[in-house]
Amino acid sequence: MLTAIRSLLLGSPLPTHEEVHQRLTKAQALAVFSSDALSSVAYATEETLLVLVTAGLSGLEFSLPIALAIVGLLVIVASSYYQTIHGYPSGGGAYIVAYDNLGVWPGLVAAAALLIDYVLTVAVSITAGVAAITSAFPALFPFRVGFSLFAVMFIAWANLRGVRESGTFFAFPTYGFVFLVLLLIAVGLVRLLTGTLSPMQAVPMAGSGTQALTLFLILRAFASGCTALTGVEAISNGIPVFRKPEADNAGKTLVAMAALLAGMFFGISVLARSLNVIPTEYETVVSRIGRLVFGGGPFYFALQAATAIILVLAANTSFAGFPRLAAILAQGRYLPRQLTNLGDRLVFANGIMVLAFLASVLIVIFGGQTHRLIPLYAVGVFLSFTLSQAGMVRHWRKVGGKGWRWKAAVNGVGAAATGVVLTVVVVTKFIHGAWIVILLIPAFVRVFHVIQRHYVAVAEQLSLKDLCPERWTDLATHRRHKVVVPVSGMHRGALAAMHFARTMSTDVTAVVVDVEPQVTARVQEKWPVWGSDVPLVVLDSPYRSTVGPLLAYLDTVDQREPERGPVVIVLPRFVPARWWHRLLHNQTALLIKAALTYRQRRTGRIRVIIEVPYYLQR
Repeated sequence: MLTAIRSLLLGSPLPTHEEVHQRLTKAQALAVFSSDALSSVAYATEETLLVLVTAGLSGLEFSLPIALAIVGLLVIVASSYYQTIHGYPSGGGAYIVAYDNLGVWPGLVAAAALLIDYVLTVAVSITAGVAAITSAFPALFPFRVGFSLFAVMFIAWANLRGVRESGTFFAFPTYGFVFLVLLLIAVGLVRLLTGTLSPMQAVPMAGSGTQALTLFLILRAFASGCTALTGVEAISNGIPVFRKPEADNAGKTLVAMAALLAGMFFGISVLARSLNVIPTEYETVVSRIGRLVFGGGPFYFALQAATAIILVLAANTSFAGFPRLAAILAQGRYLPRQLTNLGDRLVFANGIMVLAFLASVLIVIFGGQTHRLIPLYAVGVFLSFTLSQAGMVRHWRKVGGKGWRWKAAVNGVGAAATGVVLTVVVVTKFIHGAWIVILLIPAFVRVFHVIQRHYVAVAEQLSLKDLCPERWTDLATHRRHKVVVPVSGMHRGALAAMHFARTMSTDVTAVVVDVEPQVTARVQEKWPVWGSDVPLVVLDSPYRSTVGPLLAYLDTVDQREPERGPVVIVLPRFVPARWWHRLLHNQTALLIKAALTYRQRRTGRIRVIIEVPYYLQR
C-alpha cells in the first residue's frame, strides 16, 4: 500500500538507464536554474531603497548609480562563470573548483557557503513570494508563515517527482513572469516619455531621514542590492543535467539569464526612481510600480500573481543545487552517505527532504519576514563567487593552452570584484545578521571534518589489510541449510558474516545488489581472494533498490528447491561506537530485516534471519 501511495504522489520509479532521457533542454534549464536569479528583481531594488531612504529622500538619488554598478558586477560575474562552465564541463561548482585548485580547506569553505546560501535562497524566495501575495491581499498578512511552509512542501514534492517534470512544470510561470516584468518596464517607460504617467508625490516613510548620507550607507545599499546576483552560479553547478553538448548549452543558458536579469533589474530601478516609489512595510516596490503603470486592473493582478509564483518557484534553484552538492560532498565522505542515494525518480531525494526541513526551520525562526533574512543572504553567495573565480585563475595557469592568460585575467577580475563586494557585505551587514553566517561557515567545515574523520576510521577498521584469506575458509564440512549472505562491500564485517555462515553449512551463497557499479566491481575484484569457494551472485537493480532484488532472489531460491528447509539469511551489520555515528550510515541491514519480517508474516514463508554485528571502536 505504501508503494502504491508513493507511486501515486511521485510517479512510477524510473530505471537507471532512463537518466540520460531526464536531461533538460535550454528552455527548461533556464526555468529550473535561473528562477532564483530572475526572481531577485522583485526585491533587489527594494532592498537598495530601504537602506537609502533612511537618509531621507535625498538618499534615493543614488539608487540608479548603484543599480548601474550592480549591472556591471553582474556582467563580470557572468563572464567569469561562462569560463568556469567551459573549464569544468562536468560541473564547475565553487566547491569542485576551489577543492581542485586551492586545496581541501578552501573547497570545504566554499561548500559550506553554498549549502548555507541554498537554504537561505529557499527561505528568502518563498517569504518574498508570500509577501507579494499579502501586498495584493493585506488580510492574509498574519498567515504568512503557514503559507510559506506550505510552499516549501509543494516545491519539495515537485522536485521529488524528477528533474524533467519539475523543469516542464516551472517553465510557464518563469516565462510568464519575465514577459510581465518586461511589459511593465516597456509600458512604464512609454507612458513616462509620452507624459501619460506622473510620478508619485514623494512622501517620506516612517524612519526615513534618521541617518546621515555617508559612504558607508551607500556601500550598505549596494550590498543589499547585490542580492540580485544570487543564483548566477547555479547553471555552472548543474551542467550534467543539460542535454548534449552540455557545456555549450549551459553557456548559452547563462548568457540568456544574465541578459534578462540585467535588463529587468535596471528597468525596475529606473521606474522606481522615476516614479518616486518608496517601499512600505505592507506593499512591495514592484507592487506599487504595477499599480501606477497598470492601474488596479487585470495586468496588475497578473503581475502580482506571476511575482508571487516566480518567487516561490525560485526556491527550485536550490532544490536543484543543494542535493547535488550534498551528494558530491557525501561521495568525498564529508556528509552522510545517504545523501548519495538516487531516489525512485532519479533525484537525490534525501537531499531534497533535508533542504526542505532546514528552510522550514529558518522560516519559523524569522517569522516569515524577508527583510530579516536578507542580511544573512549575500555573505555565502559572494564568498563562493570569490573562491570559485580564484580557483579558476589557478586552473588556467595549470592547464595552460591557447589564450590561457586572457581566460585567467577574466576570472581574476571576477575574483577581485566579488572579493571587494564580499568585504563590503561583511562590513556593512555584520551587525544586521551577517555575523551568523560568518560563524556558521566554520561550524559547517568542522562538521565536514568530523564526519570525514569518522568515515576514515570506519574504513580502517573494516579494511582487509593484514588479514590472511585462509583464516576465513575450510570451516563447514557438511551441507545443512541454504544460507544467503547479502554483502554491500568487501570488508571485515562481510568476512565475519561469511565466516559465521560457513560454520552452519557448506551451501552458502553471497549476494551483492548492483546499486553502485563501482562498489560491485570492487567486490568482484576482491572475491577470488577473500570469497574462497563461496559463490557470489550479482543482482541487477535498475531502480536502485537493495531490498526488492534481494527478496526476488530469495523467492527464486525457494521455488527452485521447495523441499529444502527455511533459507537462512545472515546479515552483516557493523555497530558504530557512538549514537550519532548511526546517522552517517545507510541502515540497509535494518531495512532488509524489516522487509523480510513483513514478507514472512504476509506470505507465511519461514525464513531465519541472523544478524552478525561487527563492533567499531571509535
